[in-house]
Amino acid sequence: MVRHHLIGFSMFAAVLPALAGPVFATAPAAALPSPAAADRFVTVEGVRFRVREEGPRNAPPILLVHGFTFSLESWDGWAADLARDHRVIRFDLAGHGLSGPHPRAAYGTEARVRQLVKLMDRLGIARATIAGNSFGGLVAWNFAARYPRRIDRLVLIDSAAFSINGVTDKPVDVPPAMRAYLLDPKPAAVAFSAAAIYAHPDRLSPARLDQMRAMIVGNGPALIAHLEQFTLPDPLPGLGRIKAPTLILWGRADKVIPVAQAEQIAAAIPGAKLVIYDDVGHAPQEEATAASLSDLRTFLNQSK
Repeated sequence: MVRHHLIGFSMFAAVLPALAGPVFATAPAAALPSPAAADRFVTVEGVRFRVREEGPRNAPPILLVHGFTFSLESWDGWAADLARDHRVIRFDLAGHGLSGPHPRAAYGTEARVRQLVKLMDRLGIARATIAGNSFGGLVAWNFAARYPRRIDRLVLIDSAAFSINGVTDKPVDVPPAMRAYLLDPKPAAVAFSAAAIYAHPDRLSPARLDQMRAMIVGNGPALIAHLEQFTLPDPLPGLGRIKAPTLILWGRADKVIPVAQAEQIAAAIPGAKLVIYDDVGHAPQEEATAASLSDLRTFLNQSK
């Protein structure tokens, strides 16, 4: 997600050195999980993308796009429910999770949109509902603006769009402490990051924290390259071009992207519907799985 970029580089850089100190220097290595039985690998632009498909193949397709440093597991709760009557497709972005790095380090938003188009082509998906969280939302709405004939509905969850922390059409420098974190994430630093992402990080299981750490380990160079290319130019022209029915879901306690931006995005997309969850942070699909699924299903049924 744009999480580590938007948490506030100055705050993160100030705290990380203490969290990466000698106490955690001997932290056990985080083991990458093995691919699930439903996983397969599809090569696009030289990237070996991990893709997981669930549900009836002839059902309406819904594509789920995770955010920065995360992986397709962020959608576990949604996928389990949606697979009853949808073809659910989720994948790890290039340089994330179990997907490989891009051979030319093409990690900007435009490149991510292009890779999504090619991945859909490889999977035989002409049109789909697309949902994205955080940086995944940025990819999703840019896709919707550029390829209106290939999207049925758009779902944005705490999506990046407007400038935050000085990020505009120019990338910002990645502090040395952030580079160190992405190259070698200590457990305490991952827990600190989780406290900025979730309203109730204490509810995360040790296994989930280990999984978050494991998905950073080994992807450090690609994640740094992503941040070096990450920009947030004026989104209004693109948002205004979106024609697909749009649902915006947001956590009121989001510390990464303020809830005021949810209202800005909703005002910019014609006919968009906005739902805000109290006491929920940056990832409502995880923290408010049942409520967000209920609102999603209502939206999908009403916009048929």
